[in-house]
Amino acid sequence: MAETLRFSVSGLDCASCVQRVEQAALSVPGVGSARASLTNGTLEVTLAPAGPEAAAIAAAVAATGHELSPIQTHHDPAYARILGIVVALNLGYGLAEIVAGLWAGSQALLADSLDFLGDGLISLLALIALRWTARARARTAMVQGLFLMAMGLSVLTGTLFEALRPELPQSTVMTVMGLGAMAVNLACAALMMRHRTGDASARAVWLFSRNDAIGNLAVVAAALFVALLGSPWPDILVAIGIASLFLGSALAILRDARRELST
Repeated sequence: MAETLRFSVSGLDCASCVQRVEQAALSVPGVGSARASLTNGTLEVTLAPAGPEAAAIAAAVAATGHELSPIQTHHDPAYARILGIVVALNLGYGLAEIVAGLWAGSQALLADSLDFLGDGLISLLALIALRWTARARARTAMVQGLFLMAMGLSVLTGTLFEALRPELPQSTVMTVMGLGAMAVNLACAALMMRHRTGDASARAVWLFSRNDAIGNLAVVAAALFVALLGSPWPDILVAIGIASLFLGSALAILRDARRELST
């Protein structure tokens, strides 16, 4: 009789990550099927009779840079409080960047605000996941994916229109907000530091904050080049890049949520 194993997966935050994890698991002899979930941060593997040990699957997936561990649920009230702070910081700064982006005429700031809103919603989903069922989380992810897709298309459309009649954004506002964004992400990473070795959901939130702090450098770099070159194009190009990556992630969330709901 076939056996089903379920793991949490660290750093599962994009469609390509899901594909790599699934392919790695399927490469292990005796694995019949493998399905990774972006919304839940899990991997479900079906084994043939006398299939491989869990350690063999974990080793294959580890080669892709992702760690497997038994499914766990956080019952620590301190974790819930910290996650709530992370949600508030991300959503709050995302809204602040929207205001600053409109004021400064910076498409890069508007695009970066998507990153904060996206992280805030993903963290909110992780907070909800402490109490809700997998199907309820999938429905929530579907709504989040649609919202983020609409935001991404709005920013990308606005950026393309701006490219037709480019205006020089305020580089000082861009620099201040970019450095502020980095500070917020570093604060979120510090808050999640003690939980980074927990389940996949906790590790993913920590990794998002850490990686986004590095990504904020793109906005600061765009501001510097706008000031040095006297051109709005660095701002426009960074905005297109951020918005495009974000739309890809939103599509992955929608595909994954729909697959969860169809089972």
